[in-house]
Amino acid sequence: MASPQAAKRQKSSKDVPYELIYWPGIPGRGEHIRLAFEEAGAEYTDTAHEEGGIEKVMAAIDPKSTGDDLNPPTCAPPVLKHGDLKINQTPNILLYLGPRLGLVPSAEEDEDAVYKINALALTALDGLSNEAHDCHHPVATSKYYEDQTEEAKTKSADYIANRLPKFLGYFEGVLSGEASKGGEFLYGGKLSYADLVLFQCVDGVKFAFPKALARLEKEGKYERVFALHESVKERPKIKAYLESERRQKYSMGIYRHYPELDED
Repeated sequence: MASPQAAKRQKSSKDVPYELIYWPGIPGRGEHIRLAFEEAGAEYTDTAHEEGGIEKVMAAIDPKSTGDDLNPPTCAPPVLKHGDLKINQTPNILLYLGPRLGLVPSAEEDEDAVYKINALALTALDGLSNEAHDCHHPVATSKYYEDQTEEAKTKSADYIANRLPKFLGYFEGVLSGEASKGGEFLYGGKLSYADLVLFQCVDGVKFAFPKALARLEKEGKYERVFALHESVKERPKIKAYLESERRQKYSMGIYRHYPELDED
């Protein structure tokens, strides 16, 4: 069950379960949304665990679709359906869910907090998800990894040497700043969906580049970032989810482990 505060925010004219429409078999970009649902104790369904769920995904992104009288067509999963609302794009879905799940301060508490938290989530998704994906597909997503391995090695070497330290350093600075209110969470001294996004991004990069991340963690320059990752992992509802069968394993999604790309 959601906390009283979260349940109050979740209550709306769309007082029905949330529906997540996403590919089965990989955590993918839908994982950020699952973590928000799990932390809030929200009621939701997930096509990744439904028989025939893939058909729902394909229907949701049918290129022939023109949407309906309330919603434009959705381009790609994840897709959130909530009552008569249907939206896609991970950060957009989180922006919608944040106030309803109690994962941002209320407007009465801090009217601009949602935009600051959204900026933090967008930054994590840019540098620690999208760029991590481009390491193994730097030329074209339509080509196999084996068709661009040499380019992937060059891209990954630069990512590990320059881009990873940039983004880890940025979030270390966020956690060291006054707006963090203590350094445990990214903003305001309370868990927000940006913390869940950063957790998932760091977790995925750890899978993709275990040697590089072990070295960076050992250097001690990003202690607050890695501490946040561990802290989120141990939150009771997140821990239970991560240990359940609902948590899908990394494989051939955004985060892929190719030993030849991982520099220690």
